[in-house]
Amino acid sequence: MGPVPAGVLQLLALIAALALAYVPLGTYMARVYSSDRHWRVEKWIYRGIGADPDTEMRWPAYLRGVLAFSLAGVVFLYLLQRLQGVLPGSLGFRSIDPDQAFNTAASFVTNTNWQSYYGEQAMGHVVQTAGLAVQNFVSAAVGMAVAVALVRAFAAPRSRSGPGGGSAPRTGELGNFWTDMVRGVTRILLPLALVAAVVLVACGAVQNFSGIHEVGQFMGGDQQWNGGAVASQEAIKELGTNGGGYFNANSAHPFENPTPFTNLFEIFLLLVIPFALTRTFGVMVGSVRQGYAILATMATIWIGFVALMMWTEFAHHGPALQIAGGAMEGKETRFGIGASSIFAVSTTLTSTGAVDSFHSSFTGLGGGITMLGMQLGEIAPGGTGSGLYGILVMAIIAVFIAGLMVGRTPEYLGRKIGTREIKCAACYILVTPALVLVLTAAAMALPTPGNSMTNTGAHGFSEILYAYTSAANNNGSAFAGLNADTQWFNTTLGLAMLLGRFLPMVFVLALAGSLAGQKPVPVTAGTLRTEKPLFTGLLVGAILIITGLTYFPALALGPLAEGLAS
Repeated sequence: MGPVPAGVLQLLALIAALALAYVPLGTYMARVYSSDRHWRVEKWIYRGIGADPDTEMRWPAYLRGVLAFSLAGVVFLYLLQRLQGVLPGSLGFRSIDPDQAFNTAASFVTNTNWQSYYGEQAMGHVVQTAGLAVQNFVSAAVGMAVAVALVRAFAAPRSRSGPGGGSAPRTGELGNFWTDMVRGVTRILLPLALVAAVVLVACGAVQNFSGIHEVGQFMGGDQQWNGGAVASQEAIKELGTNGGGYFNANSAHPFENPTPFTNLFEIFLLLVIPFALTRTFGVMVGSVRQGYAILATMATIWIGFVALMMWTEFAHHGPALQIAGGAMEGKETRFGIGASSIFAVSTTLTSTGAVDSFHSSFTGLGGGITMLGMQLGEIAPGGTGSGLYGILVMAIIAVFIAGLMVGRTPEYLGRKIGTREIKCAACYILVTPALVLVLTAAAMALPTPGNSMTNTGAHGFSEILYAYTSAANNNGSAFAGLNADTQWFNTTLGLAMLLGRFLPMVFVLALAGSLAGQKPVPVTAGTLRTEKPLFTGLLVGAILIITGLTYFPALALGPLAEGLAS
């Protein structure tokens, strides 16, 4: 079978697997966040952290919970890295330098998982398991909690259940952050990650706490390798759309991703929760057709990007590409062009950042596609939670545009979209491009950051643009060739991760509070039917035009210039 049919068949198999998981997982998550019962282990956690799981929160209190918990995570992970040299299980590695420890703490707490270090040469077992792996769970659960809070804002007048109780929530209340976060870990992420880890171990992924071994190489000489709890971290890395690899080669490393089957399985893991959350949204608002409309939007963009990526990477320009059957540089022969293209699009359209090939080695246009996927806001399907609340914000913008076109007050799911709502949505959309473009311009203008580039011209510019795009959008993947382990990049990328994660959450929760405080608007003959294909098309157009064109001048200087010149 040729590489193109093989790639198409893998894509169809992936779509079939996602379709089978969509209804049961999405419905189950809706029940998790609507249940009025607490598990015993959850009660122990609530007592341990001093939280009342049945207290309803308005948006400022919900936001304080998000920020306080995340700040505690940054401090704990920073100290754990700074003390690594005296901790057991450090494998002899020294403590992490302050700027890199800050960068890594910000990275994993914000669900970015950007790495400016070699995982197998810097982090011992304690930091990997007690620090990084824990944040893989809780940072994903925080994103899901914020998404559920926004969904409750739409669902509150229809729903008769609070965050953990059977009484109707009062006006403006969004649930309980601690309940949502803990349930996301104990009832969704932990069980799914356990099953995924067992599958990965059965297929050859490493799971141990071994030390450093000298391994003979095929061509002679020795190389040092250490093991670790790789399969368990790989499972939550993909499932929680985290992305940080145990090894520097990430999911291209055979210890993390040994076979073509595990490669496809890992793509499934990073997509399944973000796609299924649209079902959760539909169930919680009382209209599964609304969920299908959001799902159709996500799927249209994702499939379109995969098709475009395969076309750019399979294009036979030049004798080397003709012999290889496409652009094979930087790709694993175990996976090939088709699977690498699916992985690259899926990881950059979500906030995962894991890679099974190196995006810097893609064709110029292929590298641009990975960047554009992040710049759209990673909403097709996006991260665990962040993808859903991101596309709901874009849905509000699309409804507003439609209202302007027909001269009618915009409404979405029974809520009027007024001045306050549009301001929150506009700030949400503008904050990330501002971070990316301002920091990229500063890095290109100052002399010191430019010294980190190993390439000049359009590709060198793409390296820096990709880095800040990845950081501010909480993705974590990178263009190889940029030395990001400097004080400038560790500090500015860390700040971009923190601001790119929590400023949008501020606007999302403020928007949720405003929507939850409204009385429902009755549906009339003039109401825009947001569950119809027409709205799906409008939403796709709004996403591509509003967010995509924001970055067009920068893309024209980097990947577009490189792609057109090749």
